[in-house]
Amino acid sequence: MNLNMCMSRNLCMFGVALLILTLITAVILGLMAGPTNPLTWALVGLLVLIPFIHRRIASRHYIEWKDEYNVGIDSIDQQHRKLVSLINQLQTAVDYSTGEQFEREALDELVDYTKTHFGYEEGLMEKYDYPEFEPHKAQHRKMIAKVEAVLAGYEQDHDRAMNDAVVFLKHWLINHINGTDKQYSSYLIGKGAS
Repeated sequence: MNLNMCMSRNLCMFGVALLILTLITAVILGLMAGPTNPLTWALVGLLVLIPFIHRRIASRHYIEWKDEYNVGIDSIDQQHRKLVSLINQLQTAVDYSTGEQFEREALDELVDYTKTHFGYEEGLMEKYDYPEFEPHKAQHRKMIAKVEAVLAGYEQDHDRAMNDAVVFLKHWLINHINGTDKQYSSYLIGKGAS
């Protein structure tokens, strides 16, 4: 476990808890001094906003599906949405320190589903004789090898390995969908894939 990451995460959570406790104390003291004080109500407003601010900041770590990610083949689009969901699930496991077992299960599910998706994609490409099949298949193998390499460091520093895996997977998936997946989709759609 990376001590610096763990300390940073713990300090951040401690800071938020300290801020909330301070605001609650200030609100109570303000109400005791007189309920008409505008500063007291401003502090109440700030206290109420904290969960919304936290949710907004935390949501930046997650992939939000956009219509522009659709490749036009419904089965592939559904699988891509599932991959995004699994990556977000892994991000949650990492962000909220759910424990090594849950992190590992989330990652294993993601990798297994990714391999299933790649097999499905490659099957369609082969079925419709996609001319760039071999280079696309090589990209899939390279991605799986990269994830396995990132995770090879899991025993030494599981927090860093998980963070690196999540960052890599998010960027790779979106770039792959918007790049080579969009290239094969028009060819496959033209051949009758749907």
